[in-house]
Amino acid sequence: MGRSLLVRDLEPGDVPAVLAFLREQSLANLQLIDLVQRCSEPPLPGEAPNRILLATRNAEVESVATLWPTISFDANARAECVEAFLPKLARIPVGLVKSEASSVDLLWENLGQQGRRRALLDRHEIAYRVRAGAARFVDVPEGSRARSAQPADLDPLVFAARESLREEGRPDPFANDLPGFRLWVGGRQPRARVVESGEGIVFVGYADVQRREGWLLQGVYTWPHARRLGFAAAGTSEMCREAFEEGADHVQLSVVEGNRAAEALYERLGFERFERLRTILFH
Repeated sequence: MGRSLLVRDLEPGDVPAVLAFLREQSLANLQLIDLVQRCSEPPLPGEAPNRILLATRNAEVESVATLWPTISFDANARAECVEAFLPKLARIPVGLVKSEASSVDLLWENLGQQGRRRALLDRHEIAYRVRAGAARFVDVPEGSRARSAQPADLDPLVFAARESLREEGRPDPFANDLPGFRLWVGGRQPRARVVESGEGIVFVGYADVQRREGWLLQGVYTWPHARRLGFAAAGTSEMCREAFEEGADHVQLSVVEGNRAAEALYERLGFERFERLRTILFH
């Protein structure tokens, strides 16, 4: 009979073996790969350091999980591994979990049994990816231009971040700390791409992971008055073009399940579904 799983924090010497493990399923593990690769870097302004856990047996990596910035599991996490992480995860008073649906189902079933957790948000999302050969991108509307966000764009970036949270029914984590919220958004500004028309910025998206294995787009938001005018499709297209020019294998993002307009938009651009996720914000 094999030894039981040992759960411990990631150490610098673990990185090569952990990356090799995650790259066996690099599409579904893209964000984990990025977090592990950057584990020795200082956190962005307004963020706490990443915390990554390993489940090992006989010194071999069996599973990987993150506690921050979100709770997530590697793509092949077995029930045994999720259960091994539970004592660590149960200590988190407030958290956001986003991972493959069956892993989150098991986590939430166990946390719920303790009677100390309430879901503020609980939804499924569909993960999409596109490769260069399948892409059907569009150009920005006439009179508009796409560009990287600049420090001077902080006010519209803050507006978009707060409105996006509100529209999703999510509480504003910095509702009582506007300076902290602005600091957090400012820390993400170098990864933001925008589309502006004559009246200002009308679209923003964040390339939160930028690796040769793939780019991950998050925080996509279009100003209400500019919706259904082609700006979201154009902004996403420009970010994908940039990714492929940088040599990325693919671009991925996720859409709330049932958001037919968003699903149709990305499928028109050539994106294909590859995974079902579950997201829970709890306290």
